Amino acid sequence: MDKQRKEALNQFCKKVKIRFKDLEMLDLAFHHRSITNEKKHIKNNERLEFLGDSVLGIVTAAYLYNNFPNPEGDLAKIKSAVVSEKALAPIALEFGIDKLLVLGKGEESSGGRTKPAILADCMEAIIGAYYLDSGYKNAEKYVLEFIIPEINRTITTGVKDYKTKLQEMYQKKTKSTPKYELAEKTGPAHDQTFVVYVTLGDKKYGPAKAKSKKEAEQIAAKMALDSIKS
Repeated sequence: MDKQRKEALNQFCKKVKIRFKDLEMLDLAFHHRSITNEKKHIKNNERLEFLGDSVLGIVTAAYLYNNFPNPEGDLAKIKSAVVSEKALAPIALEFGIDKLLVLGKGEESSGGRTKPAILADCMEAIIGAYYLDSGYKNAEKYVLEFIIPEINRTITTGVKDYKTKLQEMYQKKTKSTPKYELAEKTGPAHDQTFVVYVTLGDKKYGPAKAKSKKEAEQIAAKMALDSIKS
């Protein structure tokens, strides 16, 4: 590996706050299979991608399980959304992964450097490489840095209509509005958990727990809607 490439990889590590003992391992994570198709002696990142996909999955699933009381079906949908190509590709561009990819000439000329599938696969390959280089705990920390904001975005977007639906339904019946109560707030400032109830007349629904008050209110609204429907 030449000095310029080594410097570029070190700059990448600095940007995403990781540290590789073996830069050759990280370098391999950027090698797309198209380079192997043209130069048979060069290895590619497919095996690292396979491993990284599993590490990404377990880190995301464990975080969702430990932090959200949603039923399994909801958690599965959230997980599927945040580990998808659609979610990972923009993060890869933000990290500058497109500039470090090693592609075959054909893939390069067809715009492979910005193809979502290639970017997302490289994200997974880097996770796999970091897991092998520095262990699960470090890989987990790296993944959570970008996956937690994505989870929060997905939950807010995915459940944003529950409060509106509940309000419309309840106002139609009673001319009143649901009342949300923040029952508890725990944890340090950078990692708080909010516990919220929603009251409709003399009935209270909850508790709903989330990492923001807004998300907890949305979950509480969904709990009320689910209860009413059943």
